[in-house]
Amino acid sequence: MKVTVFSDKKRGKINKYWIKCVGSCHAATALREDWRKQLKKCREELGFEYVRFHGLLNDDMSVCLRNEDGSLEYSFFNIDSIFDFLLDIGMKPFIELSFMPSALASGTETVFHYKGNITPPKSYDQWADLIGALADHLVRRYGVEEVRKWFFEVWNEPNLRMFWTGTKEEYFKLYQSAALAIKKVDSGLKVGGPATAIDAWIPEFKEFCTKNGVPLDFISTHHYPTDLAFGLGANMEERMARARRGELADRAKKAIEEAYPLTVYYTEWNNSPSHGILTMIFPIMQRLL
Repeated sequence: MKVTVFSDKKRGKINKYWIKCVGSCHAATALREDWRKQLKKCREELGFEYVRFHGLLNDDMSVCLRNEDGSLEYSFFNIDSIFDFLLDIGMKPFIELSFMPSALASGTETVFHYKGNITPPKSYDQWADLIGALADHLVRRYGVEEVRKWFFEVWNEPNLRMFWTGTKEEYFKLYQSAALAIKKVDSGLKVGGPATAIDAWIPEFKEFCTKNGVPLDFISTHHYPTDLAFGLGANMEERMARARRGELADRAKKAIEEAYPLTVYYTEWNNSPSHGILTMIFPIMQRLL
């Protein structure tokens, strides 16, 4: 392999945008000691500032349970354990509010091996009560000035059937309920969405929030050059080969224009959304070398 060094070129400042936030496995994984050792190492050596993961409200986090008499009971013990650790190592949570606790869910459809429930709530009022209780708890435990530095992102990729069985309108209602509940605790807390795949729903989401007086502090979305939604073929290597150079930049520019004047956060991005991508990257690297 040939490496060329241009020693006569002027050095400039590198914008290390990638250290702002790192993605992780689902929330319950963050209760494990091996996960914590690895994230601490990443913080120390790479400088990551925030971490985001799915499933903060999953049943395996024991956040919301329904008692025999029908009443709801909240427990933020496991969330506290994770967030205490993050602050201890100098990081902060980028809070993805997902998935639906079974006690609140309208259906039984799930995603992933840890069975994150992807259905809308039976009662949006009960959903709002949970989110409000969580925000209030976090402010009381960590202080409002600290929590104002965090981000509350409502759900994950609701434009994909595998992550949300409801309609776009139902997601907007889910967001509205959560955003109003969070702002009721403190107007300075940051809440945003729509957390969509492939930069979707940004104009209509902004319009909905503006027309209905719904708080919106930032736009979040995701994109990959090999997104399945592009229909680039079933084979991952084929999708990577056919991904057009500059496509991500074009899409990001459009998303930023649509979101203006709000800041856009890409809370997922990589060369592929596939969990199996490494199984093909290593053989390709070996061929190149």
